[in-house]
Amino acid sequence: MTYATTAATAAARAEAVPAAHPPADRAVLRKVLGASFIGNFVEWFDYASYGFFATVIARAFFPEIAPHTALLATFGVFAISFIVRPIGGIVWGAIGDRIGRRTALSWSILIMSGATTVIAILPSYAQIGILAPVLLLVVRMVQGFSASGEYAGATAFIAEYAPTDRRGLYTSIVPASTAAGLLAGSLLSAGLFALLDDAEMASWGWRLPFLLAAPLGLIGLYIRLKLEDTPKFREMEAQHEETRTPTAELFREHRGRMAIAFGATCLNAVGFYLILSYMPTYLMTEMGLGNAQSFLATSISLAAYIGLIFLMGTISDRIGRRTALLAASVLFIVLTVPLFSMLDGASFFGIVLIQIAFGALLTVNDGTLPCFLSELFPTRVRYSGFAFSFNAANALFGGTAPLVATWLIGVTGSKLAPAWYLVAAAVIALTVMLFARETAGEPLED
Repeated sequence: MTYATTAATAAARAEAVPAAHPPADRAVLRKVLGASFIGNFVEWFDYASYGFFATVIARAFFPEIAPHTALLATFGVFAISFIVRPIGGIVWGAIGDRIGRRTALSWSILIMSGATTVIAILPSYAQIGILAPVLLLVVRMVQGFSASGEYAGATAFIAEYAPTDRRGLYTSIVPASTAAGLLAGSLLSAGLFALLDDAEMASWGWRLPFLLAAPLGLIGLYIRLKLEDTPKFREMEAQHEETRTPTAELFREHRGRMAIAFGATCLNAVGFYLILSYMPTYLMTEMGLGNAQSFLATSISLAAYIGLIFLMGTISDRIGRRTALLAASVLFIVLTVPLFSMLDGASFFGIVLIQIAFGALLTVNDGTLPCFLSELFPTRVRYSGFAFSFNAANALFGGTAPLVATWLIGVTGSKLAPAWYLVAAAVIALTVMLFARETAGEPLED
């Protein structure tokens, strides 16, 4: 086929395709942001509740073993549930790229909130023995599978609606929603630990947060079903450009982009779970801080994180995604160990300031990464590329972070072991970002 024939064919197709959809108005954007917010909020409220109540869950499901080993087992269940996340990323990515972003997000929130609610009614070890932790693991794996499409899908959904020059700001609502879920979990945890005694907490108190997933999930599903799919996806459908095998195309044509996405996510995975999820347990078990104080300190730092994440999204629109992500890696390499060292012996006020500093560092990465990953892949495989790379990194480094941190402290006897683990993740992210191109300010690739 000659170049002239190819050009003529392309021109004919272009005439047959409707004009590009105009930018979404503010009312539609608000609905898009709300639909994206609620799903991630439910997911991370659940993860926060599991992490914050880890010591109680350990007693309920692993009462026959030593406390440290039981805590390891509890975090082990947390980590194993992440094994299915790359598989879920492929499945939800394929649905999102072939059938539609809205369809994938609607089904994922329905299954995710249902699985989370089941955790609330699981019988304990005292009631059914060894079957209890087995059921906990199964339900966590279902939850992990369904949740694996949330973060990537919500970000891609927003990115394909948002104006080019404010894409970083709008997509920053996704990490903000995860932090909001953690904050809600932290506040509820602090309240329950303050109001209930140990017996009440072990019996039924820890179950309450998981029961909230059902109504929240139904609200999110209702909002999503009221939206159209994204302009980018509808344009791709109109041009009959969607691929029947997005996963195959992804691995065949975009391996380099996947490697960059995976490496860049390593810092996000380890940093997020260590700083925002594992930290209350670390403060209680290693620093001797009380339950209520640990959760209060984390809640304050999360509130600061949410405010800073939007600032960082705006900054990334101006200085670029690559620059921001490189800066985040360098900052973590330089400051992580000193900040962890300062926790030992610090007052409550000092601990709060250190956690806010950690949160500020994390926003430099978290406020930029979702938009970068959305811009990295073309429309045909955007959901699949984002979901698989992001979930693979979180499966290997994110979900295992509390387990690895607890294990490293036990093996080395050093409270600084988690800090060095975070530094290693920052080195990986810095290395891959040196090979990445700048994506800010450009139209999404088709």
